[in-house]
Amino acid sequence: MPKDKKKYRPNVGIMIIDNKKNIFVGQRLDHPSHFWQMPQGGIDSKEVPLDAAFREALEETGIKKSKLKLKAELKDWYYYDLPVDLAQTLWNGKYVGQKQKWYLFEFTGSNKDIDVNTKLPEFSEYKWVDKKFLVSNIVPFKRDIYRNILKEFREFFK
Repeated sequence: MPKDKKKYRPNVGIMIIDNKKNIFVGQRLDHPSHFWQMPQGGIDSKEVPLDAAFREALEETGIKKSKLKLKAELKDWYYYDLPVDLAQTLWNGKYVGQKQKWYLFEFTGSNKDIDVNTKLPEFSEYKWVDKKFLVSNIVPFKRDIYRNILKEFREFFK
């Protein structure tokens, strides 16, 4: 756990699974290696984390709240540090990383309810993947977080 929590940006992480227990991932637009990741985003001032999760899901995937069923919320926050070059440029250098509250949602819609070409797109495309795909295809500095999230949500993949 980090020493100075104020240097970590509050954030939500969102694992969305379909009825086959596949996981939604989007391919990042802003990284030259085009890593895949689950949706995530900042928590606005005075915003409840669960509300931020629904908002971010809509902003990044086009999926409406009515198509997401909350299955689980992790009790603890997860922290990760950004690489130094990113920490110096993102958010004007205010944060060294992010602290994340993670949620697991079941997607109750169909692929027509998904549109990653949003107002401010973060993903170039999306796909549904097996849990084995996640860790090796995420940006390296988030791999430990993804390993832990998969362990915490393991009961939903039985």
